[in-house]
Amino acid sequence: MRLILLIERESNISSLIHPTAIIDSKAILGENVRVGPYSIIEADTYVGDNTKIGNHVSIFANVRIGNNCKIFHSSSIGEIPQDLKFEGEKTETIIGDRTTIREYVTINRGTLALGETRVGSDCLLMASTHVAHDCILGNNVIMSNLTTLGGHVEIEDWAVLGGGVLVHQFTKIGEHAFIGGGFRVVQDVPPFILGAENPLKFQGINSLGLKRRGFDSSERRTIKDIYKLYFKPETNRKQSLEKIKKNFPESRIKTQIVNFIESSSRGII
Repeated sequence: MRLILLIERESNISSLIHPTAIIDSKAILGENVRVGPYSIIEADTYVGDNTKIGNHVSIFANVRIGNNCKIFHSSSIGEIPQDLKFEGEKTETIIGDRTTIREYVTINRGTLALGETRVGSDCLLMASTHVAHDCILGNNVIMSNLTTLGGHVEIEDWAVLGGGVLVHQFTKIGEHAFIGGGFRVVQDVPPFILGAENPLKFQGINSLGLKRRGFDSSERRTIKDIYKLYFKPETNRKQSLEKIKKNFPESRIKTQIVNFIESSSRGII
């Protein structure tokens, strides 16, 4: 791999790149990209317009970063997976627009199983979080400090994970769910709910988050009533799901909850 100092490139962009930064000649940088001291960007990488990269950041091959992102110092984006089955296959890491990646975040690229690791737009990955190989994060996801995802985790839009949350591989977390800090997620978490305790349990719906996202009182009531029936301790969940499908009027919310539960491969918390 031939590395060059970007200071050798056209003078109209060199002022945005610290002279100690090392950029491969096959990397593509958009307009107004800033790169701090001692950062490294490898070949076949694209960095979108107005993205800011701090100091000591490592961005490895086959990474795609969107526009208006912020990557803070000492983060590692697109390093090979921590998976013994990985054999050097060409895979990608994809970051959406306006996503903020704080200090010491690590995001590993995909394996042959999926081919990519993807983080959506408008996400916030706080300090020292880890996104393992083949994870898929939707838009507006928040991972608080020290949260760790195993491989093949899927997190849907607007989900929030508290500090120090550990998520088991192949687990799925639904839209607008909130996981309390310091807890383990080893089964799927359906949309719109709060999860806490060890083992993780249903703690009600994410009312505050839903209000902030524009869900009206009628929608929140529907969500609450559906889950009140589903998580009722003295009933069989399979039977409860059939009652939900039969007794609740058709709606986007009902369909979303039912589809999530029926498609779960690890079981619901």
